[in-house]
Amino acid sequence: MNNKYTRREALKNLALGSGALGLGGVLTSFSPVAFQEDETCKDFSKNINHSVCRWAFNELPLDEFAVQCKKLGITAIDLLRPEEWPVIEKHGLVCSMATDYFAVIEHGFNDPANHKELQKNYRGLIDKASKHGIKNVIVFSGNRRGMDDETGIENCATGLAPLLDYAAGKNVTLVMELLNSKVNHPDYQCDHTVWGVALSEKLNKANFKLLYDIYHMQIMEGDVIATIRKYHEHINHYHTAGVPGRNEIDDTQELYYPAIMRAIVETGFDGYVAQEFIPTKRDQIAALAEAVKICDV
Repeated sequence: MNNKYTRREALKNLALGSGALGLGGVLTSFSPVAFQEDETCKDFSKNINHSVCRWAFNELPLDEFAVQCKKLGITAIDLLRPEEWPVIEKHGLVCSMATDYFAVIEHGFNDPANHKELQKNYRGLIDKASKHGIKNVIVFSGNRRGMDDETGIENCATGLAPLLDYAAGKNVTLVMELLNSKVNHPDYQCDHTVWGVALSEKLNKANFKLLYDIYHMQIMEGDVIATIRKYHEHINHYHTAGVPGRNEIDDTQELYYPAIMRAIVETGFDGYVAQEFIPTKRDQIAALAEAVKICDV
């Protein structure tokens, strides 16, 4: 298993029509037919709204994946583009975080040269999301390229402010993801919680929030539970994955997800927790089922 496989590579493969390829370009087994619905999936605590990031499970056709997700008690799928939304909606699922091809991690709102094009494209995506009742649209800071923190915050605020006013009228929240710049996304600017919070406070808009990726922030700063408790008002979405390796969130890695999930629940959080680990097990749906159980506190 290639643990350096990234979301960027996965989305690029999907864009090229190679969604049938497994991680690292090798076809892997999914065993969806053999999977049987576990009875415990029907008796969730109702404390966590479960989602999953599509890109990490892209070997299975989306229509089939939606069926398996619903069996597991997952109610939403993350990081889907507009043409994919109807596929999951017919199964009673929702897109918990919308995106599109133009939303590129490295080229975000910290560069004023991107503002005009991003604002145009995001208005279109916000319109589409609103029509489908989708509440969250992902945004990125972009890479630093030598830019200091204060300038990056100012530039992002300038580019995002008019979009947030537009999105507010559509009942849409723009959500900036916190990503690590140490392993997966070198030079990405929104790589610490305090940077994202500073931007949130600068904007002072109710429909701007942060996506706290637990995997990424464990790598960058650790102290996950205390950070969540301190800054939870700025967070409306979570992603999971094991550290190290970005694989299953079981006892093979250093984070104890039941405690993290309990801390999230204690903040009164009512958004989505999306699994974003890269499965190493041959039966990937079974691995996903295990992750959902671990997080259902």
